[in-house]
Amino acid sequence: MTSDSGRVRRAVTPQPPGRRTGLTREQILTAAVAIIDADGVEALTMRRLGQALDRDPMAIYRHAADKDALLDGVVEHVAAELITPHESDKNGNGDRDGDWEAQLRRIAHTFRRVALAHPRVVPLLLTRPLSGPLALRPLGTLQLLEELIELFTAAGFDQTGALHAARLFSGFFYGHVLHELQEQIQNPDETDDLLRLGLHRLPITQFPRLRSLATTLAAYDGAAELDEGLTIVLAGLHSQLRT
Repeated sequence: MTSDSGRVRRAVTPQPPGRRTGLTREQILTAAVAIIDADGVEALTMRRLGQALDRDPMAIYRHAADKDALLDGVVEHVAAELITPHESDKNGNGDRDGDWEAQLRRIAHTFRRVALAHPRVVPLLLTRPLSGPLALRPLGTLQLLEELIELFTAAGFDQTGALHAARLFSGFFYGHVLHELQEQIQNPDETDDLLRLGLHRLPITQFPRLRSLATTLAAYDGAAELDEGLTIVLAGLHSQLRT
């Protein structure tokens, strides 16, 4: 863990001698995410964050009243990576290209990319918004839902249908990411798939099917399986538009 902590400590560029500039919220949240990435949510404390930033921990309280507020900020910070400009938005006119299926695939793959980059933040992304009513969530955590509702509305769903579609779609890729993060190889140097995945520890009489799927599980391709699932989900959404 020492090397990880060292990397976190060096994540902030040292200030030159003389009067130090004030900390920004961006610096604080970037360092907080780095700590979680390295050592998990439990490792994030105001003291540890102060050490990573080479500042008195009291300076952090100007930007986050307590750890709950800090975790909300972390979720908002990482969630911002999920919102990327559409190609047709780059000219500033806000128009969409009309290919809503392609945009949904882009959103799902962006979520997957962010989740794989920050696997220890994923539980926060999925559960932190549940800590309070919808209207009291940090605004950044609602941005993806707003984008999905807008996208489904533009595709032809009424407002209620767009909300239901957004919930179905986000529920699918949340679930996919959780499954993918669990598809870890236990012994990468082992050549036998049953042993590589650690499935040999499962009682054969209770889990015969899981054990028999060792080769399939070992060949898991998260991106390909995401696309297969998206094809099914999008076909179902299309059928709703035709009814």
